[in-house]
Amino acid sequence: MNKNKVVIAALMSALMVGCGDTPNSDESVNVASLSKPNFSAMTDVNEKKTAFFAYLMPSVEQENKRVTKERDFLLRIKAELDAGKSPDSEEIDHARRLSKMYSVSFTGDGVTDTWLSHMLLRVDVLPKELVLSQAANESAWGTSRFATEGNNYFGQWCYRKGCGLVPLARNEGSTHEVAVFESAYRSVNAYFMNVNRNSAYAELRELRAAQRRAGKPIEGTKLAEGLIRYSERGNAYVTEIQAMIKHNNKYWSQG
Repeated sequence: MNKNKVVIAALMSALMVGCGDTPNSDESVNVASLSKPNFSAMTDVNEKKTAFFAYLMPSVEQENKRVTKERDFLLRIKAELDAGKSPDSEEIDHARRLSKMYSVSFTGDGVTDTWLSHMLLRVDVLPKELVLSQAANESAWGTSRFATEGNNYFGQWCYRKGCGLVPLARNEGSTHEVAVFESAYRSVNAYFMNVNRNSAYAELRELRAAQRRAGKPIEGTKLAEGLIRYSERGNAYVTEIQAMIKHNNKYWSQG
């Protein structure tokens, strides 16, 4: 068994997280330190896909676990308001921190139905099939320069000089760089926060809320329609992500 296949065997259990299991605290602590496979050395397509999804899956699961905890807090506060009970000082402090994190104005009125509605649109899970398909697309299955050198799996930019890697084909006059992250987990975390609070993806959040209201599962193929502004390719990009989700269905459904 070669080195890459040893890596795959070690990561297969991680791929099964999200098929009904929740990572325990040790897995959550260690997710940022998972050893990165050498995806470029893998010539077998199935081998590369298995390793790639297994490597990033724990980070996606940890992020969804975090977001679910935050959303549960908001829903609890909403239930209290509906019952005529005002949040206590500790709850208000936590609400204020979440409000800042998700870029939602926390006015003098504090926790209100309007504020909660804005927050619940943003504080919600992202389906693993969507996240992982975008990661595969944006990072060329973990082989891009930005993934290998900067742990950036989603092509995320930054705008402060020296904040990341300068694209080799950057247009003249452009100043953006491609962000560098200390781990794959930090890249996934940044992606979640980008999609959940950037105005460019408001449509995705509305589609997700509609699925919630209809009592349907949060489904990646539908949510991909809200990514039209993620790439200059627009609709062609959306279609490609949807095709990747469908083509790799066996990786989402196994277990």
